[in-house]
Amino acid sequence: MQLLEAIVRLGSFTRAAEEMFLTQPTVSMQIKKLSDTVGMPLFLTAGRQVVPTDAGREVHAAVRTILRTLSDLETKLADLKGLKSGRLRLAVITTAKYFAPEILGAFCEKFPGIEVSLKITNRDRIIERMAAHEDDLYIFGEPKSAGMDVEATYLAPNPLVIVARNDHPLTQERRIPLERLAEENFLLRETGSGIRDSLVRRFQEKGLRPRVRMELGSNEAIKHAIVAGLGISALSLHSLNLDWGGGRLAMLDVEGFPVDRAWYLVHPKGRELSTLARTFLAFAIEQEPEIRATLNTTYQTLRADNQAILLPEEDGHPDPHPIHR
Repeated sequence: MQLLEAIVRLGSFTRAAEEMFLTQPTVSMQIKKLSDTVGMPLFLTAGRQVVPTDAGREVHAAVRTILRTLSDLETKLADLKGLKSGRLRLAVITTAKYFAPEILGAFCEKFPGIEVSLKITNRDRIIERMAAHEDDLYIFGEPKSAGMDVEATYLAPNPLVIVARNDHPLTQERRIPLERLAEENFLLRETGSGIRDSLVRRFQEKGLRPRVRMELGSNEAIKHAIVAGLGISALSLHSLNLDWGGGRLAMLDVEGFPVDRAWYLVHPKGRELSTLARTFLAFAIEQEPEIRATLNTTYQTLRADNQAILLPEEDGHPDPHPIHR
């Protein structure tokens, strides 16, 4: 059932096999067995994709209902067990991988009997998982863009900064106008990335467009490309916490930056959270001061003049209260 759901969603046996950590022959064999059980083919080939037949669509609809029911059952059983055991499923947008594992690690130390599942993926896939109720909670940057009613609770700041190699001429300038920045080559994530969308919006406010030289698939690839002298980029400050590009990256002093953004803990509105999920949500919120302190350290390290601290005190974050969309 999980394989069929993945194939319909991804349109590919190969991609489904990768997601499920199975070989493609195994996937093909399982789907053939399911087709034999149903008595009708479930998929047709359409170019480079596979699409469900009428029977496949009916089975897929039933499968999603079954999987959702099993998920709800797991939640109810976990509540009966209390916090001595159970499984927490957390899905986070790619950039949140720089702090989410630490929160999970601390949570597991406090509740050693808990099993945890962490899925790291892009924004579009997070929205798909949320719509399918595949996880308990999601760490997401822009709840309004989810395209559904969600409940979102502020977790931590997520400032967007402009980064260049530490010997770039602009590192010697202050209050760089966007008009000057528009002359530089940008290295950005793919279209649809939250960071890219934020950068483009900031440029559009001035009637400008960033000059995109290259699209890269990860923040690590972007940092390597910056160090190689291929251009500058807009990055979440979280992505610079660990190594700061080996000391070869610097943050530019640009008008309108850092862009104030935030992380939220999100789940579909109306879905009841398990005791375990509610406990984790409260625990994660308590980690905000530590996350903020780490960001301040990174910010001061990347500042060429090592002056003002980027982030305000705790009462200055964008929204200290839960928001409902």
